Amino acid sequence: MSPLFTPARTRGFLRATVTAVALSSVLLATGCGSSDESGGDAQATAAVPAGFPVTIDNCGVKTTYDRPPSRVVTIHQHPAELMLALGLKDRMVGTAFPDSAVLPELRKDYESVPELAKKEPSFERILDAEPDLVYGGYGSAFAENEGRSRKAFADAGIHTHLNREYCGKKRVTMKDTYDEIRTIGKIFGVPDRADELVADLRTRVGKATTAVKGEPQVPVFVYDSGDKSAFTAGGKSLGTELIRLAGGENVFADLDDVFGDVSWEQVVERRPEVIAVYDYAGAKSVEEKKKFLLSQPALADVPAVRNKRFVVLPLTATLVGIRSAYAVDDLARGLHPESFR
Repeated sequence: MSPLFTPARTRGFLRATVTAVALSSVLLATGCGSSDESGGDAQATAAVPAGFPVTIDNCGVKTTYDRPPSRVVTIHQHPAELMLALGLKDRMVGTAFPDSAVLPELRKDYESVPELAKKEPSFERILDAEPDLVYGGYGSAFAENEGRSRKAFADAGIHTHLNREYCGKKRVTMKDTYDEIRTIGKIFGVPDRADELVADLRTRVGKATTAVKGEPQVPVFVYDSGDKSAFTAGGKSLGTELIRLAGGENVFADLDDVFGDVSWEQVVERRPEVIAVYDYAGAKSVEEKKKFLLSQPALADVPAVRNKRFVVLPLTATLVGIRSAYAVDDLARGLHPESFR
């Protein structure tokens, strides 16, 4: 990836353009994929699992799964964590592009899956893992200009699934998180697990929102990156809803995009009381970001800077995946600490 395509810029640019289920050894050997006509007699004669075939329309790409995928490569961290949370470790043959520290309860399983690359792996490297499904988090997982288009994988007999956050919807909400979990549960034949996970995440969010109910909304500025200008979360981002659920208000909710650049003058004018700092690999450290913000004379009178009120969020916690529910709790505690004493 070239310097111009940092995780932040890649998100901004491309927004505009998952205990494994016990299957018989026969199913594990046959894999999945109605679009792959080279599966041979064994696949053609294997019993179809209950609930299959399953057809999914994902970002305009319709895929029929004859049986649950058995060899999956995830690109970006949030799809990997989602699969692990659904107990699907044994279906994973590769991960790539870790953004931040993995959830402690998932770390052992995550580290047991081969890491194919620190960034997006090449098409050839993915093919070497012999997947029957590639599950991407950001649109860059299937960057055509890098030879990883969804068509290229389809032509190779490999299914693809893109996190719905990058399907071009006008606005991303927590419903998208729950729907994504249920969709992955359906693809892998574990709908009950998906429902249980969604219920758990809903409960987590509910506890946080109840704790701050009735509190005044706190103006929040999201600082992802940027020096000459600020790269921030806009109104279409899931981050805006996470802030709202936590008892705050994104001061750039009127920015008509998921992410975008704003001027520092605009930040000063909107006077945020808290700054949510996004933390991920490939950008400056959290401490470097804080130091930058605190060193700018123009920002000295911004309440959040003057009072040094920062909330740090791993980037993976602000995306469509299991971490978003955790982010609501972290944000609520940062915006309304008195409600949790």
